[in-house]
Amino acid sequence: MPEKFLERIEVNPAVMLGKPIIKGTRIPVELLLRKLSEGATEADLLDAYPRLTKIDIQAALSYAASALAHETIILPTAA
Repeated sequence: MPEKFLERIEVNPAVMLGKPIIKGTRIPVELLLRKLSEGATEADLLDAYPRLTKIDIQAALSYAASALAHETIILPTAA
């Protein structure tokens, strides 16, 4: 994940139960991804969350891509 994005994401057990959030807010990365998957546009998110920036949205997407890139999937074997 590019360094400029890393500084925008925070994981703190005392905030939102430790879910990744946009630093300085209580906006979870998961929420932004869910809204985008439901058809919200970047403009919709920026309008709904005034403290959010375009860089924050890009950071959330980058964080998710990085998390998936390091995920291990164990497939069942045929019996």
